Order: sequence, then C-alpha cells, then structure tokens
Amino acid sequence: MSTVLVIGAGGVSSVCVHKMAQLSDVFTDIHLASRTIAKCDAIAASVKQREGADIATYEIDAEEVPAMVQLIRKVQPSLVVNLALPYQDLPIMDACLEAGVHYLDTANYEPKDEAKFEYKWQWAYHERFKEAGLMALLGSGFDPGVTSVFTMWLRKHKLKTIRQLDILDCNGGDHGQAFATNFNPEINIREVTAPARHWENGEWVETPAMQVKTEFDFEAVGPRNAYLMYHEELESLAKFIPELELARFWMTFGDEYIKHLTVLQNVGMTGIEPIRYQGKEIIPLQFLAAVLPKPETLGESTTGNTNIGCIATGQALDGSGEKTFYINNICSHEAAFEETGNQGVSYTTGVPAMIGSALMLSGTWSGDGVFNMEEMDPDPFMDMLNGHGLLWNVKELDGPVGF
Repeated sequence: MSTVLVIGAGGVSSVCVHKMAQLSDVFTDIHLASRTIAKCDAIAASVKQREGADIATYEIDAEEVPAMVQLIRKVQPSLVVNLALPYQDLPIMDACLEAGVHYLDTANYEPKDEAKFEYKWQWAYHERFKEAGLMALLGSGFDPGVTSVFTMWLRKHKLKTIRQLDILDCNGGDHGQAFATNFNPEINIREVTAPARHWENGEWVETPAMQVKTEFDFEAVGPRNAYLMYHEELESLAKFIPELELARFWMTFGDEYIKHLTVLQNVGMTGIEPIRYQGKEIIPLQFLAAVLPKPETLGESTTGNTNIGCIATGQALDGSGEKTFYINNICSHEAAFEETGNQGVSYTTGVPAMIGSALMLSGTWSGDGVFNMEEMDPDPFMDMLNGHGLLWNVKELDGPVGF
C-alpha cells in the first residue's frame, strides 16, 4: 500500500489526483490539502464521479511548517507531492524532513520578494535529505520535467554528446478570453517579465524580457512567434550535460497576450513590491492574479493543442557524425478536459507529477538526497508517458535550428 499526500488544489493538482486514482494499485490512499478546502472538495467530487475513488481533503497553509508536520504525521504518507506555489517549496521540504517523508515537486523555489527562480536553495538541502535517508525529486512537471527526461533519453539512445539544445514550448490553445494565463497567473507573469537568460559557452547570457523572438512552425498548431525566456531546466541541464555549448528556452505568446501584458506592466500591475491601498498593504501582481480568470476554470472553453519538445544536436551514438533530433509531445486541450475536466497545460504538468510519484513509490527511481530529473533513468518515465496520455515522437532533422 502507498499513501500519498498532495499539496495544492489548482488545475495541475486536479489532473495529478485524477491520474493517481486511475492507478489504484500504486496510489492506494490519496489525500489532498490546500489553503482553500472547497477547492480540494471539488477535485475530490470530480475524482469520485470520474474514477470512483475516495479522496480525503484538508485545509492547510503550506507555509506553516508545524501545521504541515502535524498533517503529515496524521496522514502518514509515503510521499508528499508539492503542487502548491514555488515559494512554498522550502517550507514543505522542511516539513518533510521533520516528519521523515519523501518529497516531490514540479517547479523550483522562488522567493516571494524577487522574481528569480533557481535551484541553489533546494540543492542546499541535499545533505540533510541524504542523512535522513529520504529522497526529494525536483521538477517532475513538463518543463521542467519531461523536457529534461526527453533530453536525457536522446543522450542515452541517440546522441553521445549534446552540443546545442533548444526547448520549445507552444500552447496553441484558444480559451476565448481577452487575457488569461494557462497556469497560476502570479507565477506565469513573474516568469514572463523576468529577464531572459540562456547558456552559451560556459556562462549565462542575459537579455531583456520578451525582446528576442523567432517564428517556428509547430505541428498541429501552425507558425507561432516563440520568445526567448529563462526556465529552470536550463540550469540543471547545463549542470548535468557538461559538454553543452548552447541551451535556450522558447515559449510562444500571441500578439494579444503581449499587448495586454505590456499595458499591465506600464501601469504597474505586475509589480511584486507591496503598496498601500485604503489603509491595507497589497501586492499589485497578487491583486491582478485574483481578478484574472482562474486557469482551472478554462478547461471547458479551451480548444486546440499544445506542442512542447526539445531539439538537440550532437555527436551520434552510432559514430555517424553530428546529428539533430526533435522529440516532442502534442496534447489536445479537448481530450484533456474530457478525461480530467482540465485544460491541456494543467494536463501536461499533472501527468508527469503522477508518473514521477509512481516511480518513486515503486522504487524504480530511488536515492538518498535531492535529485533532478536528469539524474534518473529516463526509460521507465518515457514508457509511462506513452501509457498515460502523453504520447511522444522523435524524428531526425537535417541540422540544428538556425535561430
């Protein structure tokens, strides 16, 4: 038997819990907690209706370590799955250490007061988890997560070395809203407005946010403008692939999204510094997030596909010289909603969170300490992607991308 405690009740959590309920032989007892218990109850009701499984729900502030420890000890899970906000990672890791339980998340830590996300804070926990005989698996989402595993699968089966890597994230879905984000608005806007960074010749190169773009023709979506951004898997990939000369992350945005975001920036609504309003202290971005459509409500209205993948160039494993391979997944928003009641962006993150959890609980992935996805054997994860709704495809290209 494997008991699991999931923290967070957004769209990603909803998908993850639905998918866990489909694997009752692995996830025999599922518990769900968040700050708003009504959201947990709604997910539990959907899981009961769709999968026939019972989910226990709780109200918890994930930043309150003693309360988290008390809940963990009450539930006694084998694994805590953190699908809350990135700035709650460290308190949840602290609670797992104190309660003696394994840990998994989908996004690395980000301080509340600075739009800067990197692994150093969580990597610093390695010795503490190792000494406790516990495992912490970081970034088991899609990007990071699947993109990291895609890359390491290519390095295991196709390429002896990887010289250049481009990660391309395209959401070609249409939700019918004038402006909405497809995952947590606060985190989405913090990421998009942060300076872009890419890895080149052993160092980080920084450029202004949303200033570098290229057009790419995405299968099942069509031509889209992709913007150079920073994303955390670049940091871990640069660490675990030492021969990497160039690594970049690209994400697509429509003209309407860019227009609205520019206006919001210009009027100060994306700020993360507190301001005084009617005698109270508020953070503009958090207020904006509160009035924007919730990502978990967009599933029914969203149509189209996502297309996320990696293009890697390096020396072929068979000694045939330099080769370029493109590995990707295409996910249908409509199919994701039909199965789980959520749109495709939540689906592409929630499914990998379930898979990483299953591999940890089964002992297929194991170890003492803090680990990134790149350190694990990619094959069992890739097999489960195909078996649980995220089919992938790999093909050889004529050469590296020219952008």
